[in-house]
Formats: sequence, structure tokens, C-alpha cells
Amino acid sequence: MKPARCPPSSRPSLPGEQAELRARLAEAEETLRAICSGEVDAVVVASQKGPQVFTLEGAEHAYRLLIESMHEGALTLTADMMVLYANQCFAQMVQFPLEQVLGSSFRRFLSAKHWATLQPLLTRTGNSGSKMQVLLKASDGSQMPVQVSIRQLPKNGSEIAPIGMVVADLSQARRSQELLQALTQCVVQAQEAERGRIAIELHDNVTQRLCATLVCCQTLAKHFSPRDGPSEREARELSQMLGQTAEETERISRNLRPSVLAELGLVAVLTNTGAAFTDRTGVSLNLACVRLTGRLPPSTELALYRIFQEALSNVEKHACARHVAVRLTRQRALIELVIKDDGIGFDPDHAPSRTPREGLGLLSMRERAAYVGGTLKVKSLRGAGTEIEVRIPLSGHRRGASRGFTGSAACQKA
Repeated sequence: MKPARCPPSSRPSLPGEQAELRARLAEAEETLRAICSGEVDAVVVASQKGPQVFTLEGAEHAYRLLIESMHEGALTLTADMMVLYANQCFAQMVQFPLEQVLGSSFRRFLSAKHWATLQPLLTRTGNSGSKMQVLLKASDGSQMPVQVSIRQLPKNGSEIAPIGMVVADLSQARRSQELLQALTQCVVQAQEAERGRIAIELHDNVTQRLCATLVCCQTLAKHFSPRDGPSEREARELSQMLGQTAEETERISRNLRPSVLAELGLVAVLTNTGAAFTDRTGVSLNLACVRLTGRLPPSTELALYRIFQEALSNVEKHACARHVAVRLTRQRALIELVIKDDGIGFDPDHAPSRTPREGLGLLSMRERAAYVGGTLKVKSLRGAGTEIEVRIPLSGHRRGASRGFTGSAACQKA
């Protein structure tokens, strides 16, 4: 890069003074433009002592090139949110010419709702910075989801520190998230269809064959004579084993496709599943349910039932608990299921001893909740048990009464 050359500082002669002043002014303006744009890194000034070279700092030029090459928007704002600086990327995001962005208020690029949310954050931000997600308004009225990172900049002699801001486009991330949610829904639907098919196969084929074999064994045991005592005992023991196997197969079939859920509703199936859990494990279960007026959406009932199933399975296999408390409540257009045990607990963020199957169980519950637009939170501490909280919105459905009761493994009727 060639150094810029400034005109001599001596006064021109009187003839043609105005023309030379115009030329010098034009050359000075071009020099300033080149310095500001970073096109030169040194200035040569002619003087009575000869040409003198002044080297410009290159760091600012490199910083400017870095900012302009970013794929994120970058801004500098005053304390009252006026845009002092913005790069071309931000101007492209809001679809305004850069000269119209500079000097304008940042508020013009946000809706009133998001401005009200962001403004307190802008006034409270410190050296540590802060982040939030908002919708950025473009000139054509479209909105872009972005993440705004805010940090105070050095004052550099001014009374109030300016604000630095980086704006990252989240459009692609949102699209990827939507695709992932759609894929999750397809997986859940396929999983339920497959469970239904297996349940029918177990009930119509396996269970019936086991029952037929059981009848044959019982009939055979009756035909043994008193001299065939050992054989008779073996036949009766075999009959008992076949009966237990048939019952277990039928239980698995019901869990795969709970017909009682479609026929009697969520409260009934939670009651039956909780009672069966207590009978099988010996762990006491206290179930408190809201009085529901009308049925919940089928997808919501199924999601809550599957989460309840998985939570009890985790308690049975890993928690070493003696008691489980379950609460089903409804607040206007929101239904909440809370499952809490007094087991050994774990650290949800750092659990190296947890098996991959456990991790998949928690992931499955989260996906079930997300599938119906809900959220799932896990609260746990080592030695202090685990609590799972599921919240699912019920917009568009009638609001049920909020009065509930507490009973051991029982609920009020829906």
C-alpha cells in the first residue's frame, strides 16, 4: 500500500490562490477519506525540513476489516440507543441502506413488545455482557429471529460508555429446530403404531396360545393317577408358570396399547398403573389428581401416560426409593404432572455413572412433552430424590375445576 502524500504547508502565491486552495482542499479531503477507510497506513507531509512520514496505527484498520467480514451484524449504540456504527451485514439483515441505519434509533428495528423486553437489558448491561432472543424488523415488514449479545464498551474520555452489540441470525437454527420437531413427531407416531401392532400380536396370538397350553396342562394333570405323583406335581408347576407367563404377557400388551386410556381417560389409567407399580415393587405411591370436567386431547393424555410410565420405570430400576408422590393439576389452559420420589437422586448435569438407557429415558420423556407443545424439567440431588415436572398447554379446551384431593394410589373420578 502506497503512502498518501499531503500538500506542503507553505502559503501559495497570490496569483491563482483560490484555484490552488480548492485543489489543496480536494487533496486533503481525499487524504482524510483514504485514512478513514484504511486505504493508507502512512502519511507523508512536506515541510521546510523535508518530507516527514507519519505512520498510522494498523490495528483499527484490521479490526474494521474483521467487523465487515463477519456473518453477524455488529453495532455501536449511544446510551439513548442511537446507532453510531453498523456493519453491512446488519444493514442487509434489516434491508436498509447503511446510510439510513447510521444515526437512526435501534428501536425502529424492533417491535414494541421486543423493545420493551430489550430496553431494560440495554440499560443494565455491564462488562460481563448479556444475551436475549428477539425478532428483528426489516424494511419490508418481515421479521427475523436473532440473538442479541450486548456489552458496554470503553468510555474513551466520554461521560457515558457506548454499547456494543452483535446480532446473530437464528433463522437457519429455527428451521433446523422445526425440522427436528417434525422428525420427532414422525418417530413418536411410528413408535405408537408399532407398539399397537405388537400389542395386538401379543394379545391375539401369544396370550391365546399360552392360555390354550395352560388348559392342556391342567387337563393333563387331572388324568395322572396317584402313582404318577411327581409327574402330576410337575404338570401343576408347569401350569402355574404358564399362567404367570400369560398374565405378564397380557400386562405388557396393555402397557404397549392401553385400551383403558381411550375408554376411561387419563385418571383411570394413572390409577391402574400406579396400583400395579405398588403391587409389583412394594414402593408406596400417593396419587393426587384434579377433578377433570371432560376429556383431555388424546395426544396429551397419551404423552402424560407415557411420561408417567417411563418415570415409574426409572424409579423401579435406579432410584432405590420407598415412596413416590404424583400430582396432576390443571390451571386454566395448562395441565401439570409432577412425579417425585425419595430415592438416591443424581446430578442431571454431571452423571457419569448413569447408564445410557437412563439418559434415553429422560430424552424420551422430553420428546414426549415437546411433541404436544409442553416442557419437562428434572430436579434432582444426590441423596435427595428426583422430581419430574411436566407442563402442557391446553389452549382451546374448556377449563376444568381446580379442586383436587390426595389419596393413596387413587384419584377422583374424571
